[in-house]
Amino acid sequence: MSTLFTKIINGEIPSYKIAEDENFFAFLDINPNAKGHTLCIPKKEEDKVFDLEENTYLELMRFSRKVAKALEKTISCKRVGIAVIGLEVPHVHVHLIPLNNMKEMTFQHKISMSNEEFEALASDIRSNL
Repeated sequence: MSTLFTKIINGEIPSYKIAEDENFFAFLDINPNAKGHTLCIPKKEEDKVFDLEENTYLELMRFSRKVAKALEKTISCKRVGIAVIGLEVPHVHVHLIPLNNMKEMTFQHKISMSNEEFEALASDIRSNL
């Protein structure tokens, strides 16, 4: 059975897409810790990040770096934090979170955004890729 993220990649579930190439996909987290919280995922389902083939792991980090650089250009923040936890969805995902303070990295601090705000933000980030 396909994961939630595979359904997003396949367009079965809508998302605020940031970037995509033949192997990876990035989209805004709909329950963000901070404005611009983005998930980068491999298109091929794999549950654990360290089970990825080494080259896929390295390419995922390269893809995530590109997205993080676009986030830095788009959102005023001190830095972009990175987390790989993987307990919520059994599909490798890298969290990129624009940070101004530590609470934004706790996953207990969430913000709300409207559909229009998500769409405008996704467009702004894509323009900085």
